[in-house]
Amino acid sequence: MLTKFGSQVKLLSHNPAKTKRKIPLNPTIRTAHTLVVSDLHLTEAEIGLAGRPLWKKYKRPEFFIDQSFADLLSQFQENGDGPYELVLNGDIFDFDAVTRLPSGEQFELSWLEKLRGVNSEEDKSRFKMQVILQDHPVWVQAITRFVKDGNSIIFIIGNHDIELHWPTVQADLIDAFLLNDIEKARVRICEWFYISHSDTFIEHGNQYDDFCTAVHPIHPLIKSGKKITVRLPFGNITSRYMANGLGLFNPHAESSYLMSFSAYLKFFYRYALRIQPGIPFTYAWSAFVSFFAAVKDGFLPAMRDPLYTEARVQSIAEKANGTPTMVRTLRELHAHPAIYNPIKVIQELWLDRILITIGFAALSLWLYAILNLVVSISVYWWCGSLFLTVPALFYYTRGMVPGILTSQAEALRQAPLIGRVTGIKRIVFGHTHVAGITEVDGIEVFNTGTWSPAFQDPECRIEFGQKCVAWIKKDGTASLWIWADLKLMPWSKNE
Repeated sequence: MLTKFGSQVKLLSHNPAKTKRKIPLNPTIRTAHTLVVSDLHLTEAEIGLAGRPLWKKYKRPEFFIDQSFADLLSQFQENGDGPYELVLNGDIFDFDAVTRLPSGEQFELSWLEKLRGVNSEEDKSRFKMQVILQDHPVWVQAITRFVKDGNSIIFIIGNHDIELHWPTVQADLIDAFLLNDIEKARVRICEWFYISHSDTFIEHGNQYDDFCTAVHPIHPLIKSGKKITVRLPFGNITSRYMANGLGLFNPHAESSYLMSFSAYLKFFYRYALRIQPGIPFTYAWSAFVSFFAAVKDGFLPAMRDPLYTEARVQSIAEKANGTPTMVRTLRELHAHPAIYNPIKVIQELWLDRILITIGFAALSLWLYAILNLVVSISVYWWCGSLFLTVPALFYYTRGMVPGILTSQAEALRQAPLIGRVTGIKRIVFGHTHVAGITEVDGIEVFNTGTWSPAFQDPECRIEFGQKCVAWIKKDGTASLWIWADLKLMPWSKNE
């Protein structure tokens, strides 16, 4: 008899958007143009807080990319050279940034959920999906028109929309487009990769980032007590418990929070002192919560039922235009999750710096108290000694590279192996928010940058990144284009 455990695993083998399309019989013939974009990070609209005009300003509707994205699709369709295969390559939705709470007694919420947003249980993920779709009607309408005009849509799950693993969330998404059964057959949702016309491998890229990799994308569910959830990567957990409480930093632009010590002091004086003076305390407790939440979930076993494992692998392969062997082999290329190295996680969260500072302060206070018993000295001696922690921290952290900066190099390192496993000639990644084209051992590697509201400053004046689209034409040639001022411009390294 099937238990609820087995039923949950079995459900993941079914995709409401699954089509019957197989790998093309002749892989050299492309039947459609392929367009690839990534990292839209669609999430809830932020209306702002009284007296805090800069709080999460990047989430205001005025910075939504919906109309710009709709204009891009319209421009391609006006060329009349379809059909098009649009691949939305991960982080299209940002479930982690949704902090809106359900009304009434719809869910039982913990104190942490009330502060930072609801968890990744099935019903709560559905609630977040509905919030995002309701706040982005222009984008929904653009996708609907695109599919109804005879084009195809492929969603690839990234790290910030990992809650798309729930079949009911997928069904809610597809239902929002108001398509008939024939049109729904042109929409599919892939677990982590997709092979387009047997020559282009498309993957978000978070699986090569040890801080953002899904621990087990084949079996994404975990059970903690009575709750069944999608296991969140470490990066998602920090986005939820830290970024959602630090509204002056933009989570889409690393340069907004990876700063020098002097830059942090200027930032605190210019913004935080007036808007969030308690930001050091908020950061500290949020970091500790993130660490314990990540460790707790990271070491839980994946929910799996051996009766449905093969069906699950087969389902992933079919949706990706691959084979079960590809699925298993590509899974072996993924980065080892950082959560299994707690020391590395502590360093990434700066908890080591916090603990060193607290320890040094306690030690110096103890020495001050001992000396004060012998010789009466001013408390300023103790305060002055605290400044000695600054050079100590500089010495300790020298040479440390933030984990987020290493993921691109790891993805490129795996490119030749991906080519050997899948037989493709090019790869399209996202995730890093940095657009570019690189060649590695004969494999052409694209990155489509980001469409997210990425700004380097709380006022949202200094933009970060480029809104790009990778375009693989029917003749098999590929290029990267920048979408700006309602026109496409060829990407170049000088941009």
